[in-house]
Amino acid sequence: MNYIYIYKIEKMKNIAIILFSLVMFLPMVMQAQGCMSGGDEGGSNVKGYIQPQFDYHFNGDDASGNSLDENSFKFNRARIGVVGEIPYDFSYYVFIETSAFKTGNPFLLDAFITYKRWEPYVKFSAGSFKVPFSLELNTACHKLHTINRSRVVSELSAPDRETGAMLFGSTGDLSFLGLKNKDIIKYNFALVNGTGLGVLDNNTSKDFVGRIVFSPVAGISVGGSYRYGKQPTQVADADEDKRIRYSGELEVKKGNFLLQSEYIYGEDVGSYTIGGGCGGAPEIVEGSVEREGWFAQAMYMTKWNIQPVYKVEMFSQDISVDDNAQYVQTFGINYFFNDWTRLQINYMYKAEQDNYIGAGTLGEIDNDILQVQLQVVF
Repeated sequence: MNYIYIYKIEKMKNIAIILFSLVMFLPMVMQAQGCMSGGDEGGSNVKGYIQPQFDYHFNGDDASGNSLDENSFKFNRARIGVVGEIPYDFSYYVFIETSAFKTGNPFLLDAFITYKRWEPYVKFSAGSFKVPFSLELNTACHKLHTINRSRVVSELSAPDRETGAMLFGSTGDLSFLGLKNKDIIKYNFALVNGTGLGVLDNNTSKDFVGRIVFSPVAGISVGGSYRYGKQPTQVADADEDKRIRYSGELEVKKGNFLLQSEYIYGEDVGSYTIGGGCGGAPEIVEGSVEREGWFAQAMYMTKWNIQPVYKVEMFSQDISVDDNAQYVQTFGINYFFNDWTRLQINYMYKAEQDNYIGAGTLGEIDNDILQVQLQVVF
């Protein structure tokens, strides 16, 4: 079995020079990353963020020696919305995606109402929202540590936004029991259509999605997610399709150091989708399949507000086929100009096993990517 981790020495040297040069020209300002908050009670706030981005795809050469490389400027995301509180127990959250590089037209991304009389212990939301599955999926897009989510998350969490109802909360402050750590247990349970963003349900079944995170001590969290649902079959004379997902996650934070890791398994019976994460349109494929993958990433925030990031991930698009996985290493630098502005530079080194694109292939292909993204939150 060919587990490819053959480093391209000369390419890695060039990458290191590029990243080092870019970092050296960044202004050294000591700040911290902010977060997107809600509106004041009784009022509304306009919130959003934009992510202009440059991608360079290293696609190698054709048979005649001509370069197949591609590069382009784009907007990864351009989102705007309204959030607010209604006295005394309700809040609302409405966001649209305006980037023409997603679907070509603006579309409603999130729109939900939350009742929180008994927060933090029990809260209830209804509307369109991100499903409570996976650590990385439930990291806000403007707070991701790498520009892209891991492929296993993008593939096996789709459809990542649904319409339905969700019950969630945490154990809150348990210091009266002698426990120092707050929110020892966090939970989310949702019933959703299972058909994706803005699509009516087309059967009587609903998808169940749940996530529980346990934090026994400050700085350490372990958790898991589960999803199960049935959809009308895409295959003639077959029973309903089934979608099964489960995941395990770990997060360790010590001072300025952060380590995250996650494993996801997915089984689809009848048909399945490829892609479709983060507002994209998935491709439907007939047939049953079992897929799996994982990622691990580590990062450290320096005193200059520069955060080096290293991430490694694996995704197997069919675990019944040997040597059928793709491995990706991401070398990244995050720089925070202030509470609202961030620059990210990522190089994704991809390595494929022999059967990744079909039996008898040579395995690894030319498909590395350099990405640079500037983000402003408002």
